[in-house]
Amino acid sequence: MMSFEGKTVIITGASRGIGYETAKLFYAAGARVYLTARTESNLNKLSKDLGGNAIAEVCDVGVLGELERVTKKVLQDTGRIDILINNAGTIDPISNIHLTSPKAWSDAIDTNLKGVFYGVHAVLPTMINQKSGCIINLGSGAAYNPLEGWSHYCASKAGVAMLTKSLQLELKNQGIRVMSLSPGTVATEMQIKIKASGVNPISKLDVSAHVPAIWPAKTLLWMCNPDSEKYIDQEVSLRDPTVLKHVGLC
Repeated sequence: MMSFEGKTVIITGASRGIGYETAKLFYAAGARVYLTARTESNLNKLSKDLGGNAIAEVCDVGVLGELERVTKKVLQDTGRIDILINNAGTIDPISNIHLTSPKAWSDAIDTNLKGVFYGVHAVLPTMINQKSGCIINLGSGAAYNPLEGWSHYCASKAGVAMLTKSLQLELKNQGIRVMSLSPGTVATEMQIKIKASGVNPISKLDVSAHVPAIWPAKTLLWMCNPDSEKYIDQEVSLRDPTVLKHVGLC
């Protein structure tokens, strides 16, 4: 495992699933980790379990100003931001477009797309000033393939894909790595909701088709070290056997 001693990492959606496993790995690698999520109890438990270098910050990424507040706290504490993992996301509401609540659809866009923008916008001035940093956005195959009942999720992930490309273009040659990870289907609480919905082919997948959350977590750690340099400006996919080999998952 590469050492992240002296590095400061912000992870959104850190109270469960991919974010939870990623936080544990970065902490074990020596980083000072700021954990954000809406669920205070889960967040505080993770922070307490890990110890002093894991700081819980209750935050709704979809609310303007929340990630700005967290970023200011991080800079007060450490004076730098090295890595941002934009992991927070929601699959709610699973519903066909004519039946869905406009408010719930809008809330999903706030979390899945605007939340990514808010995080990037908050950390970029510091990273540009440092001339260093790494931003990783969680992508999805849903960005490229429409799925019944997932119009909010597909639209938001397509937006994240283009936002990532725009960032890569604007930050070229500024010392900041911008990457995205498409983890495929992962055995998290989100898959429980998808299964219960019975909507579209993803809900019909057997549990064995989903990778454990530790797989994308290990991949995110690997993406923040020089070995992944050739994947800058690309979307890293956990369906790629070469990536799995690099990460040590096969």
